[in-house]
Amino acid sequence: MHCSIKARPLLAGVALTILAGPAFALDGNDLLAKVNKALAIQGGTIEAQSIAVNGDHVILTGTSFNPSGATERLPIGTVTLDGVKDDAGGYSIDKVTFPNFSTSKEGSTVSVSDITMSGVTVPGDASTGGFDSLLLYDEAHSGPMTVAVDGKTIFAVAETNVTTALSDDSSGLDFDLNLKGMKADLSVIDDPQTKEAVTALGLTSLDGKMTVSGNWTQNDGTVDIKEYSLDFAKVGRLNLAVSLSGYTLDFIRSAQETAKAMEANPDKQEAQQAANLAMLGLMQRLTFNSAQIRFEDDGITKRALDYAGKKQGTTGEQMAQMVKAMTPLMLAQYNIPELQNMLSSAVNTFLDKPGALTVDAEPANPVPFPMIMGAAMGAPNTLPKVLGVKVSAND
Repeated sequence: MHCSIKARPLLAGVALTILAGPAFALDGNDLLAKVNKALAIQGGTIEAQSIAVNGDHVILTGTSFNPSGATERLPIGTVTLDGVKDDAGGYSIDKVTFPNFSTSKEGSTVSVSDITMSGVTVPGDASTGGFDSLLLYDEAHSGPMTVAVDGKTIFAVAETNVTTALSDDSSGLDFDLNLKGMKADLSVIDDPQTKEAVTALGLTSLDGKMTVSGNWTQNDGTVDIKEYSLDFAKVGRLNLAVSLSGYTLDFIRSAQETAKAMEANPDKQEAQQAANLAMLGLMQRLTFNSAQIRFEDDGITKRALDYAGKKQGTTGEQMAQMVKAMTPLMLAQYNIPELQNMLSSAVNTFLDKPGALTVDAEPANPVPFPMIMGAAMGAPNTLPKVLGVKVSAND
């Protein structure tokens, strides 16, 4: 009897553990359902033929992704989720690992390997209307990616990394994208004239990188892209920076609803007309803050002038002088004297010594898109003043 009494607490503990176990087990179906609710605004759904849960590991087998508006699902395969934890009604995931991907169509093959996501957050409530209702991650990574045509690689990326960071109050989202080791083979071009130009310009092979960075603010929907650049060795770096407001989650939902309505309408002409009107309405909610386009030369300008000059039976230096003389004549027809003078001066400076050419648009105050569209249709020559356009070179 004495031994039996001692055993009771142990047996009770074992029984409690057994009974409590299911309450603390992860629900794989609930996890996938909440992932799809969060993905609704980001454009797509995920399906899995089976879901297996083992502690904090979840394995989705026979997974496929259906992008919004697509007619075919994209097969993925087995997806492994490690370090899955309940998090305020949602889930946090330490790491998601995808299988290597390869697809072929009409002689072209796209392959990507080493695909992972880390620090993934699945919201418990995807209807709050804030950034905390989105499926977010700290980092998304992929290793080598190649595009091959008839067995020959024509484009490749060594590594891709995307990072995001939500502000402490969930009001802002920072994002960065880096594509490293971008290589393109343009020697495969068949058209003789294009092949001649590509060869003369030294573009038969390209080696470079792509960088995107910026932030997105929730309340007023300000998207501030500080850098969107393509940088190729012996060619140059082209960067676009732009800031606009009004691009809220509600704006995105409205745009998606417009797209769905267009797809559901069997009369495609009528659907297109309705979509155009709806998009015009949506554009009225956007505001232009600023923009910049900047090109930094790394040798392509001289080669382009030499090639153009040769085609005209002259030299690159003489071709540069011809371009400098033609620029004000071409701009004169647009009745934009102030911009004409700035652009002509910048072109002269740039062609004399190719460095950087920059076009800035910085209005004194943010400009609503309807005002921009009105100026473009009614008095296009006023657009440079409306947008505060300035042009400079080698600064």
